[in-house]
Amino acid sequence: MPIGIPEKGECVFCTVTYLRTKSTAMTSNDILGYVAGGITAITFLPQVIKTYKKRSAEDVSLMMFIIAVSCEILWIIYAININNWVIILTNATLMVMALMMIYFKLRFNK
Repeated sequence: MPIGIPEKGECVFCTVTYLRTKSTAMTSNDILGYVAGGITAITFLPQVIKTYKKRSAEDVSLMMFIIAVSCEILWIIYAININNWVIILTNATLMVMALMMIYFKLRFNK
């Protein structure tokens, strides 16, 4: 088939129109997602700060944060697959804090 001619069942006009008219404006649902993601992303922050200040992670569960990092990796892969930046940013932030807690646990409990 010559170049530029659509395959059977393919509608070039519809595809071009869809791509041109697809809105990139942020909706109230997007805003809600980013706010919820931001709040969720800081859930480990108080523990990170407390552990850093006290230089002790004695009462912190290492396994909890290992499981958290594993979970965050899976969420990030999922979010990349569906192209959802709210989930990517939320879980990347959580993963960084969980990794910090693992580091603190291993460093401060020697």
